Amino acid sequence: MKYIIIIMLTGILGYFGFMKSGHKTVTEINSKPIENVTVYDFTMKSIEGKDVPLSDYKGKVLIFLNVASKCGLTPQYEEIEAFYKKYKEKGVEVLGFPANNFMGQEPGSDEQIQSFCSKNYGVTFPMFSKISVKGEDIHPLYQYLTSVDKESVKWNFQKYLVGKDGKVVTTFSPKTHINEAEVIKAIEAELVK
Repeated sequence: MKYIIIIMLTGILGYFGFMKSGHKTVTEINSKPIENVTVYDFTMKSIEGKDVPLSDYKGKVLIFLNVASKCGLTPQYEEIEAFYKKYKEKGVEVLGFPANNFMGQEPGSDEQIQSFCSKNYGVTFPMFSKISVKGEDIHPLYQYLTSVDKESVKWNFQKYLVGKDGKVVTTFSPKTHINEAEVIKAIEAELVK
């Protein structure tokens, strides 16, 4: 009984701490039931600090990925950028979300992250302000993305494929490269819908 009370108290305090941070929970987005929420209901800050309604990407196939500059998977930036250049004109957008959730592998400021990505990998796909993608302070966007498969983000460079309707189609593990056959097949299937 003692443990149940502690767990309940921790959950309540965590909830209020989360709410104090200014984030809305997924269920509060436009007061919609969760099954009616899409990525288009979110507005995010670009890495330059501007508000970007994700509804600006309506009608496109989207790849959401959490990124980090000091990770063994960081070289994926190069192939992701090449993929973006090839598929952007076909209606695919790649959206990068820096996150410092895994062993402190994204410690920099937005300005430092942007400089690193541009200088080292020539990144031109949209990058957004650093957020949390798991844990008590998970951003509502990632709360939504992870609600589909009920699993938290496993590591940096996890990929979420979102269809033209703004709903999550599937996820790909961090070690799955964006140019692998299974990823391309899933993306191309969404493009023809």
